Amino acid sequence: MKAALVAKDGTLLHTARRATGREHGTEAVVEGILDFAAELRAYGVENFGVPASAAGVAVPGIVDAEEGIAVYSSNLGWRDVPMRKLLSGRLDGVPVALGHDVRTGGLAEGRIGAGQGADRFLFIPLGTGIAGAIGIDGRIEPGAHGYAGEIGHIVVRPGGPECSCGQRGCLERLASAGAVSRAWAEASGDPRADAADCAKAVESGDPRAVKVWQEAVDALSDGLVTALTLLDPRMLIIGGGLAEAGETLFTPLRAAVERRVTFQKMPEIVPAALGDTAGCLGAGLLAWDLCTGAGGTTAVTKGTASDSGPRRSGPSDSSEVPA
Repeated sequence: MKAALVAKDGTLLHTARRATGREHGTEAVVEGILDFAAELRAYGVENFGVPASAAGVAVPGIVDAEEGIAVYSSNLGWRDVPMRKLLSGRLDGVPVALGHDVRTGGLAEGRIGAGQGADRFLFIPLGTGIAGAIGIDGRIEPGAHGYAGEIGHIVVRPGGPECSCGQRGCLERLASAGAVSRAWAEASGDPRADAADCAKAVESGDPRAVKVWQEAVDALSDGLVTALTLLDPRMLIIGGGLAEAGETLFTPLRAAVERRVTFQKMPEIVPAALGDTAGCLGAGLLAWDLCTGAGGTTAVTKGTASDSGPRRSGPSDSSEVPA
């Protein structure tokens, strides 16, 4: 878990990390989040003289941000956790915003990261899986049911490898950092090899690595062209572990997307700027939105903000729980 005290302009005032404790069960994970937030609030009082004005938390899985419920996470094992209510209770009633980890990361990249100035963007972190956040005029579009942006489950290779979602040939089974790690471990014969090792082997000219890498880039570009055909973003922001390969990824990716576009407008394809702090920063921005009445996503409503009580000038308290 990552946590931070965040100033109104997005400046990180204090950061902290700790393990989720998932091996101890769901209740331990939830209690760990609540304790972590309380400790962070106490740190703010001690070091800044005031408690946090609001709190934001970003979690993986299915999230009902409007009701403040962490609906489901297979990795963390929870169902229907009333996160907003629990966290507000632990923090003496401060307003709490709940968000999806990738969408909060997209919010941060759009406001204070690589997407500043872009009225339409798509943020896509390439990690263990692949998801996306659709940025529109300073907010993140969650969709009618909170599932918008699930680009990792676009089928790009019909009949391909089975995905945990029940489909075959999903983008994240072929182009995520996890997928590249699996493919390179098999191709290299080293079960410990991962995507970073594959990138280094590509840079050294290993033909096996080049083949694995290009297959992933081709699958990714097919998925991205489908997304830009539907959404017409001005910018594609690529983050996550695979993006750490830098131009080893971005040079062939830009070329592959450009080869595939026909009538579509070629977007700018850029690396994410905030790294693994994006989700935590985004949670902090959601918390500040509660204080100011701004809408970082369509799920943060004016009703929630207006019910948040007296406004204080302290920092906001944010945390991100990894998948």
